[in-house]
Amino acid sequence: MTIRGSCLCGEVSYEVSGPYPTAWHCHCSQCRRAHGAAFGSYAGFEPENFKWTSGEALVKTYAPGDGGFLFCSQCGSNVAGSWKGKVCQVTFGSMEGDPEVHPDQHIFVGSKAPWIEIGDNLPQNDEYPADFDDS
Repeated sequence: MTIRGSCLCGEVSYEVSGPYPTAWHCHCSQCRRAHGAAFGSYAGFEPENFKWTSGEALVKTYAPGDGGFLFCSQCGSNVAGSWKGKVCQVTFGSMEGDPEVHPDQHIFVGSKAPWIEIGDNLPQNDEYPADFDDS
């Protein structure tokens, strides 16, 4: 299965193929600020399965640590995320159509916004899940 997506203005686009071992809603303060929302939603994959299909020169990275937010410098849309310099996740908000992969957990619930209530039955992790691989 291939996921395609783009930024708000359409200048930056990407394509990524599975498998997608995990997908999540992240409630950390950085994701909330980067998305301007209660949480950020991402699908994760192996970095070698990702490619920019247009506008790569417009992609900028804000990297507050080991992870980074990749966004279009023209419209500001957050389209992907990186870990240790490798693109390894894309935002659900930038995906086209039904990606046929859906979030399977909430992460960083320990720092979620106090005004949000999680109303689904997905597992909730206060930080990264126990099986998180940061290599």
